[in-house]
Amino acid sequence: MTRLATRDALVVDDLRIGTLAGDEVLKGVSYDIAPGEVLALVGESGSGKTTAGLAALGHVRRGLRHVAGTVLARPRDGEAVDLLALAEADRRRFRGTTVSYVPQDPALSLNPALCIGVQIREVLDIHGYGDSDAERAERVAEVLGEVGLPGDDDYQRRYPHQLSGGQQQRVGIAMAFACRPRVVVLDEPTTGLDVMTQTLVLQTVAQLTTQHDVAALYITHDLAVVSTVADRVAVMYEGEIVERGTADEVLRTPSHPYTRRLVAAVPHLGTASTEPSSPDEPDEPDEDAALSVSRLSVSYGDKAVLQGVDLRVQPGECLMLLGESGSGKTTLSRCVAGLNEHYDGTVSLAGTPLPVSTRKRTSEQLRAVQYVFQSPFSSLNPRRTIAQSVEVPLETLTDLDRTARRERVAETLERVRLSATLADRLPDQLSGGERQRAAIARALVTTPDVLLCDEVTSALDVSVQASIIELLCSLREELGTAMLFVTHNIALARHVADHIAVLRDGLIVESGTVEEVLGDPQHPYTRDLLAHTPRMTT
Repeated sequence: MTRLATRDALVVDDLRIGTLAGDEVLKGVSYDIAPGEVLALVGESGSGKTTAGLAALGHVRRGLRHVAGTVLARPRDGEAVDLLALAEADRRRFRGTTVSYVPQDPALSLNPALCIGVQIREVLDIHGYGDSDAERAERVAEVLGEVGLPGDDDYQRRYPHQLSGGQQQRVGIAMAFACRPRVVVLDEPTTGLDVMTQTLVLQTVAQLTTQHDVAALYITHDLAVVSTVADRVAVMYEGEIVERGTADEVLRTPSHPYTRRLVAAVPHLGTASTEPSSPDEPDEPDEDAALSVSRLSVSYGDKAVLQGVDLRVQPGECLMLLGESGSGKTTLSRCVAGLNEHYDGTVSLAGTPLPVSTRKRTSEQLRAVQYVFQSPFSSLNPRRTIAQSVEVPLETLTDLDRTARRERVAETLERVRLSATLADRLPDQLSGGERQRAAIARALVTTPDVLLCDEVTSALDVSVQASIIELLCSLREELGTAMLFVTHNIALARHVADHIAVLRDGLIVESGTVEEVLGDPQHPYTRDLLAHTPRMTT
């Protein structure tokens, strides 16, 4: 065992990780984190930040190998250890107690067959937390409360599918903090959360790290979040840390050209990348709307999820559907796509009512309405290459021959900035941002009339996010594609949308042009959303 020379909870020194073919993915990465401190590891998809984060847990992904360097973690009691030098059984003993992990996609970390209380309790049982069953039961309720969820028995008996995406993520955070670890690696933990829930999670992370002396490695592409939660920042580019310093130093006065590009690409509420819509432009129903939703209502038992929603989206227009997790926005978009047939009301395409289910829609109707899911794993077959997955809609919904299909696939992958070298890889061989771009390509490949975008930029770093937004805007302009953009990130409004509809508890509480809603919000809920939106403190 190796003793740390300082009080740092985690010290990574000259970490080098490469492919089996010999190419370096991490090129001598070094950093340290003190107890109670948050270090943000920032970079684009493919920069190596997730590989570095997993290495902090002593884990190296399939297809990679540890070449050199150390990852020293200090338990609360005892001497520091090099996690990469441990046997696998010993390494597992340290995970959860000394180091723990919050993944980007909570759906992949929760067991759908177990209620959430049992899953958190399993973490405590495995690591022998506490002296009794009663103490562990008390800790389950306590840690749920720490992340802003009810700790009562009824809530603990819920299954993951009964929770919103934001609630699932908070359960994942609760599991990571359950045993009060020394180090927590958080991999984009607020990616899929609305601004209200994001604020709560960030406050929770800050509170838990400070109160319990937890060292946090916060992996993210969201520089606005960095300015809110981080003490220090390390910027990664092509496997190297190219800039480091306090959050204030890096965000206010970035010295490296790459950091300056990242800061410049952050969307702001107060700036627009294109000319804003006129405040006097009417937001009224139109018989020629590309997409219209009339009196759409959905209930699960006694719970009303959507209550008489009306929407209109014109050809070439983008309507941003804004709301918290659980507001009903994803349910609405799934009804439009024909993925939820249990609704009352009408969904129409160019004035023609659509069958409620995809099974009853024609190939042309299916081609015309495409969906980009929040989680790319929902639309990418893990056993198909990226090129094969993108080609599937062309095979089933068009009459293009094989050569034409492959040409269209290659063109579409290029448009979403996905390298041709990745086309023959499987989804688990791509970064989170690369997988999301592949999912977007799959929806765009049929040149749809209506594109349903469900949090499509939430997993993307800021520069790729800007590229995707630019792509979607050009597609609307060139092809007249109508877009329903479902998001919790109101900062994107001026960059992507013409109109905004604010959804709360299944009701649209405010709608209007972007300038109307952002410039003079009328509903208290809209004002709360704006108040809780992270801003760059530059």
